Amino acid sequence: MRKTSLAATTLLLGALAVAPSTASAAPAALREVLLVGNAYGGTVSFVDERTFEVLGTLDVIPDLQQRLDEMNLVERAAYEVVRSQNGDKLVDDMAVSPDGRVMYVSRSNLPDVVAIDLVTHQQVWRYKLEGYHADHMAISPDGSRIIVSDTTVNKAQVINAATGREVAEFPTGAYPHANDYSPDGTRLYNSSIGAISLPQWMEWAKGAKRLTVVDPNTFRVTRTYEFDHGVRPAVFTPDNRTMYAQLSYLNGLVEYDLVAGRIVRTVNLPFSEEGRATHPDDYPGNSAHHGIAMSGDGTKLCVAGTIDDYAAILSRPALTTNQIVPVGDIPYWAQSSFDGRYCYVTLSGDDEMVVLSYATGAVVARVPVGDFPQRERNAKLAPEAIAALP
Repeated sequence: MRKTSLAATTLLLGALAVAPSTASAAPAALREVLLVGNAYGGTVSFVDERTFEVLGTLDVIPDLQQRLDEMNLVERAAYEVVRSQNGDKLVDDMAVSPDGRVMYVSRSNLPDVVAIDLVTHQQVWRYKLEGYHADHMAISPDGSRIIVSDTTVNKAQVINAATGREVAEFPTGAYPHANDYSPDGTRLYNSSIGAISLPQWMEWAKGAKRLTVVDPNTFRVTRTYEFDHGVRPAVFTPDNRTMYAQLSYLNGLVEYDLVAGRIVRTVNLPFSEEGRATHPDDYPGNSAHHGIAMSGDGTKLCVAGTIDDYAAILSRPALTTNQIVPVGDIPYWAQSSFDGRYCYVTLSGDDEMVVLSYATGAVVARVPVGDFPQRERNAKLAPEAIAALP
């Protein structure tokens, strides 16, 4: 009996000694942040989603001169053409790895995708696109694949997130734009906007304006939907039956039946005085409105009224307009917060981001960011990545 008691005591003391070490080894919680891509500045701002404080800003083009020097004559000529049409846009889209330590950035005009270690700030890999402009990205739910629109060659390319090597590609419409996973991750949507350098009266000549549906496992196209106008930002319902999308030149949005393949409703939102005075050929990239998000409970939509300098909050499914909120110069993207309570809208002309409440439509914060902010993405960062931010 005494031997058993001593053995049990020894085991108990050993467990107590190990317990603190085990607890301290548990991974620290990731922090919810909003990534804001500053297109002209070539930087990404990191905004705390609880306090709306800018935690830091990272330069993602430290190798800009090197990349320009490496271009041959054809590449440099293409760079200058894209630059003349697109502006000096050097950041388009961003995503972060599941462990919160690596950020992927599509660098619009360079054109490439890079992986950046958020602790050391060193470039892990660089993937140069086949064409001359890198556009929107998506990261697979498991973080293993990066999908990027290669706009000038009418395809999307799929990159292994660990190695930076292409593993697949799929055809799209003309000038592919957004890549979006369905809420359940079973579908990948790519939307194309056509050749935006042509004037409105040549809409017919801009190429196929299409929503392409892709199997996210095989990257084979399973269905396509054709549109008369370019498909701009969109959100999808969890049942995979409905898409709410903005279209080129439309001052509003459409509700699209993904089963029947048709527009069910068109919502025309009001023009502001400035928006009404703007000629369609002067719309940014052909888009009257560019940016749409859905609240966490699915009852509200948040719309960025790009030429109108407002944000609109709509109720669904009725699609009635709750609030029209003047926010500032060139609202260019909309993204919901992690908790679904707020809508973040970038103001490209004001170099800031505005935070709106879905419940009231009120502006709850204004956050200065970088030069010409556009894309916003939710992400979770490791504590060591937060600590290393400039």
